This record gives sequence, structure tokens and C-alpha cells, in this order.
Amino acid sequence: MSFPYKQVLLVGATSGIGADMADKLVQEGIKVIAVGRRQDRLDAFVQKHGPSRADSICFDITDRAGLDNFVNEVCRKFPELDCVFINSGVQSQIRLSRPSSVDLDAFRNEVNTNFLSVVDISIKFLPKLQEKKFPTGLIFTGTHLAIIPAATLPAYSASKAAVHSYVYSLREQSRGSSTKIIEIWPPVVQSECKPRSEADLWECLSRSSPKKTYPQLVTGCNDVLVGSVGREEPYLELFRSRKQQADDLTKLVLSHFEL
Repeated sequence: MSFPYKQVLLVGATSGIGADMADKLVQEGIKVIAVGRRQDRLDAFVQKHGPSRADSICFDITDRAGLDNFVNEVCRKFPELDCVFINSGVQSQIRLSRPSSVDLDAFRNEVNTNFLSVVDISIKFLPKLQEKKFPTGLIFTGTHLAIIPAATLPAYSASKAAVHSYVYSLREQSRGSSTKIIEIWPPVVQSECKPRSEADLWECLSRSSPKKTYPQLVTGCNDVLVGSVGREEPYLELFRSRKQQADDLTKLVLSHFEL
């Protein structure tokens, strides 16, 4: 089996797991259109792989005023686009134990970047993908912290939990569509909950994520799980149990809901 998509718009492709995944996709023969805020990194990506295999667009996904123009530009410039991969996000430790020092604007910005902007860009691209005459995909990068939150990362954990709930609902309401909805659960990386002294170990885990993610994408998984929080088997049992309960509730609520 091979990766089912030939042209991927990868949002958040200039750093971390997104950059590694962009490189992996190009290596597998897929054209990647990288999206990010830093033009220098985008230029470096295209130069690294060549214009026949890579392209780029500079855009900040929190720019709601410019979103329609961005989506239209992408669809005009890349009519064969068959996959949008949303990978961007920000994260910060917040001391809720010191409420007077909490920067509420920064808190809101983190939630907006990680959740609301993801909703915005996916909703704008979805009809463009669904109207194509070939199979398409919408891929979201989540985190295991959506299920087991990190107490020092309240905005990040909450926003990613919201993303997971949104992606699940989107998938269930899109059944029968030619656009596949996929969520990736990469390993918990160093920046999420580990001290800097272990940076090398967790950087290694982060860098290995695309190698472990790609084979599952090829097999057509809706939920691509890489790693876990804590011991793997109890975590997977929790994941499966939550999903089964969500599926049961979905059958009930959709039976009274006109799609």
C-alpha cells in the first residue's frame, strides 16, 4: 500500500514534528506545499527539496481576515491538492496557582491558535476538498494530552482536548463523504512535560514520530496512535473504552439529527 494522497498542504511545516513529516512525505514522492509564518524557513524547505517536489505559502492561520484569500489562492494555484494537514500549535506552562500573574490574553491566544484557528481553516477547506472528483483527506495533529492533561499546560491540554472532540464530531458527521478525516496522536515530546535535562531523549522521540506515523497513514487508520502517556497497555485500554462510549453516544444522537 502507498500513501493515498499526492499533493499535501502542510500547515506548520517549518519546525518540529511538522518539519520532519514534511521531509518524510517528500521522500515518499508526495509534493508538499509548506505553510508557515517564517519566509526564510519556507524558502529553505523549497530549496532543500526542489520546486518540483516542494512549494510554500507564507500565512498565519490565526489571520481570520485573510483566510478566505489564502484558501482561494491555494485552490487556484494547486488544483490537484488532495490533502490538507493541519499541524500547527503553540504551548506554554501556566501557573494557575498564581492567578494574579496569569496572562489571560496569552491564554486566549493559545486556545485560539490551537483550537479555533484549526476549526476555521478546516471548515474553509472542507467543501473545497469534498467537491473534488477524487478521494481527499483532512489530517489533524493532536496529542495524547487531549485525554490525559498535563497540569502545567492547562491552555494547551484543554485546547487539544477541544480539537479531539471537534475532529471526532467532524468525522462522524462526514461519513459517506469522499474526504477522510484523520487524527494523529504523536508521542508526548520533551516540551510538553519533561525537564530540559532530558531534552536529547525527547527530541529523539519527537524526531522518530514521522517514521512511526507514516506506516499507519498508509494503512488508512483514522486514529494514528504513536506512543502513549505512561504505560502503553492501560493507556490504550482507556483510549478504546472512551472511543467505544463515544461511538455509542454518537449512534444515539445522530438518530435524532438530520445531517
